[in-house]
Amino acid sequence: MVKFGRRKDKQDRHPKDPEGRMTLREHIVELRNRLLISVLAIVVCTVAAWFVYYHALAILKDPFETAVRPFAENRGLKPQLTFQGVGDPLTFRIKVSAMLGLVLAGPIWLYQLWAFIAPGLHRSEKKWAYLFAAIAAPLFATGIALGYWTLPKGISILLGFTPDQVQNLVELGKYLDFVIRTLLVFGIAFLIPLVVVLLNMVGVVPASALSKFRPYIILVIFVFAAVATPSGDPFTMCLLAIPMTVLFLASEVIARLNDRRRTRRNEELLAD
Repeated sequence: MVKFGRRKDKQDRHPKDPEGRMTLREHIVELRNRLLISVLAIVVCTVAAWFVYYHALAILKDPFETAVRPFAENRGLKPQLTFQGVGDPLTFRIKVSAMLGLVLAGPIWLYQLWAFIAPGLHRSEKKWAYLFAAIAAPLFATGIALGYWTLPKGISILLGFTPDQVQNLVELGKYLDFVIRTLLVFGIAFLIPLVVVLLNMVGVVPASALSKFRPYIILVIFVFAAVATPSGDPFTMCLLAIPMTVLFLASEVIARLNDRRRTRRNEELLAD
């Protein structure tokens, strides 16, 4: 009976906030719990990915094998993926499994991140966040798919500089870094126009500014594509820069329509 009374008194001294606000300690505890859930999900998915390692490796190797076929047929060269150390096969398998586990656990840790941030957002901020999440995922996936499609051509161009009678042995770890950089560059690049639209939606970037600086922005896009693509060849650069330019022009049209809607709404408010 005494313990029950103490617990009741404690609850009375710290009533639950009707607006859902929490103390600093409660925020820290929640952050800890969500981090633990995220880490546990990543670990479980990494262990699961360990057993599909060879399937993932086949997908990663396919662009390289596609690129080297012409060399074997036309020039007698046989570029190969290799390990250079005794422990490299194990290290590489752990690295691939961890990368795949992070991707597979993405829905879980992204939800935990969103669940921690969302209560602190206003209603309008949540609306833009939902819009960003709904559009960003397909754009990012499209960029990654396009990057994967360009890999054989980029690899072929780079390997083409290998002199005759010289074999090119590509270390698997460096090859994986090359593939990841290419996919991430394409995926992130496809999100840039979406960021432009969202900045316009919140009133930071007007459509008039986009129109005024359009030639310079397109030039920056091509420079970015030339610098950011790991292969650095014109083919891969254009395959990145041209879709980015199209997406930017589409974002400019959306921004112009949004500015017109905003101007019309302000005029109606002034008229009232």
